[in-house]
Amino acid sequence: MKKKLVVLSGAGISAESGIKTFRDTGGLWENHSIEEVATPEGWRKNPQLVLNFYNARRAQAAEAQPNAGHITLANLEAYFDVHIITQNVDSLHEKGGSSKVLHLHGELSKVRSVKNDKLIYDIGGEAIQLGDLAEDGGQLRPHIVWFGEMVPMIEPAVELCMEADIFIVVGTSLQVYPAAGLIGYVDESAPKFIIDPNKPDVSALYQNINFINETAAIGLPKLAQKLIEEYQ
Repeated sequence: MKKKLVVLSGAGISAESGIKTFRDTGGLWENHSIEEVATPEGWRKNPQLVLNFYNARRAQAAEAQPNAGHITLANLEAYFDVHIITQNVDSLHEKGGSSKVLHLHGELSKVRSVKNDKLIYDIGGEAIQLGDLAEDGGQLRPHIVWFGEMVPMIEPAVELCMEADIFIVVGTSLQVYPAAGLIGYVDESAPKFIIDPNKPDVSALYQNINFINETAAIGLPKLAQKLIEEYQ
């Protein structure tokens, strides 16, 4: 029986495929603040601006290609029961070949009704506009968890972390909650690997942590070889 390998990924792994991050640009995206384009208040104030913002991001994500980090995680499925919990809203893990991906913060390629958050449509890289309605008559909005909204997938993510035999953190600084707290649910005895060129200050909080001070595209292939040799 394969060991369960759980991966928490963040913006850093997508950045290597050319997708910009909020944090790396001083909290601004295309000269807009997070409050303008990634909160319920921003949506109520100027929905067209928010739609334009996500239409541009969706088009960019549709063109982006997975890097060596994404592909390495997919290849590890031959050796481990790999589950990816991602804070990223692109589909690069899926494009890279990973089969079990849980999106904590939603998905750019999907939109949903403002009246019913269960009424979700996959639109790929297409744009949506004001006046584009769901079948219940509600305006379509990005299927994204904005700041200030609940994170509905956090409970299944917690369950995965509690079952992890091995845990990897890649491309995230462990600063954004509730995602940053997930490592706390991993069993103390389970080996934990943090891949980040900037070492997060968490070693005092958790047991069995190993740091790999590399980017995802460099660090993950290195770690994969070690996991295959020592842990499968």
